[in-house]
Amino acid sequence: MSEPLHAPNPSSDAARTGGLSERDRQILAFERDWWRQPGAKEQTIRETFGLSSTRYYQILNDLIDQQAALEADPLLVKRLQRLRSSRMRQRTARRLGFDDPS
Repeated sequence: MSEPLHAPNPSSDAARTGGLSERDRQILAFERDWWRQPGAKEQTIRETFGLSSTRYYQILNDLIDQQAALEADPLLVKRLQRLRSSRMRQRTARRLGFDDPS
């Protein structure tokens, strides 16, 4: 069962005020330490946040673009941004039939 795309977003109010919501802080903490959790990451996401992994990653991608997240945990946010950029380059290279040099 997936969450509707137009469901209320608890982080939107916090984003407008320049801060992070409790859920935003929990997501950053989870991303910092998820590898220590037993089991598959997707299952832990569903159990911890009650979200599908697709929705979780949509929220995470929005979160790592926020200045408040960068200020809260700059090393983690920069690492997640680099990973996202690298994956985007790899997908683009595969679609175009090129090998990604990175």
